[in-house]
Amino acid sequence: MEFLPVKSFDSYIIAHIWMGKLEDYDIECYLKDEYTVTIDPLLSNAIGGIKLCVNSEKLEIAQKLVIQFEDERRKNAKCPKCQSNNVEYITVSKPKNWLAAILSFSFANYTLSVDQAYHCFNCGYEFKEIEDIPVDIN
Repeated sequence: MEFLPVKSFDSYIIAHIWMGKLEDYDIECYLKDEYTVTIDPLLSNAIGGIKLCVNSEKLEIAQKLVIQFEDERRKNAKCPKCQSNNVEYITVSKPKNWLAAILSFSFANYTLSVDQAYHCFNCGYEFKEIEDIPVDIN
């Protein structure tokens, strides 16, 4: 049985959420390089992050589900300023991050503190949380 990657992640928490979503559809999967990235996050870019791998027999179904999940996430993520759906969760490059990086490397401490935020690519607005989406339970 061969397992092939369908998506990669920087965070093991998000990777486990996605793995759980696919397992709900009876797709056998596992996370490759999870422990390596969790223990040493600096290696994430070098090894391609945490890879969500699925059974090759269900690869097409898993790819379609990943696209569907991404579309749903994009549809539900709206910029509070312009209401655009062109929003992504990114690492924010700010001067304090560069200062922290310089100080960290100066003192041989290679763990970096980074800020992340949702960024609207239409208006450029950055925000920390997505507004709650009302759920219709009827």
